[in-house]
Amino acid sequence: MRNIMLVALLAISVQAAQAQNRWFTKEGYVRFYSHTPMEDIEAKNYQVNSLVDFSTGDMAFSMLMKSFQFEKALMEEHFNEKYVESAKFPKATFEGKYVAGTSIDPRKAGEHKVTVQGKLTIHGVTRDVQTTGVFKADGNGTVVGTAVFTVKVADYDIKVPGVVKDNIAESIEISVKTEYKPM
Repeated sequence: MRNIMLVALLAISVQAAQAQNRWFTKEGYVRFYSHTPMEDIEAKNYQVNSLVDFSTGDMAFSMLMKSFQFEKALMEEHFNEKYVESAKFPKATFEGKYVAGTSIDPRKAGEHKVTVQGKLTIHGVTRDVQTTGVFKADGNGTVVGTAVFTVKVADYDIKVPGVVKDNIAESIEISVKTEYKPM
């Protein structure tokens, strides 16, 4: 009986330790930016869900495409109806891992450069992506993650009509910023 209790306590403590390494946000930020000689287009999304497990390196992101905010209402309408077809493909997701040079203790202050790799799904198309990023822990229960990378519009089967082809860049810059808290 004593051995069973010991095993049960060990299992509970392992689960608690793993839960301490899972950090989450519902208020992540993703910005995309398109630059052409004709026009700059920028949209921001402040409703990004993300989870990172600092014990395994696993990470995931999910965001509603309709949550992107544009400077001009017409751009937002075209983005949702004609380009990313938000009604048909409501979410963009990322599932992957980070690889760091050293282990990351999210409860200790420090900055950690990481390589992030995984699968990004936009417009119903999934592609492998890899980029670099940074996790910065403040030592007081917050970890900020940042990354910048580019995606090609054509890689995600997003069709740009010839009439506005010169207004939208072939490659879009994506910036990510998340402020994680422990689960």
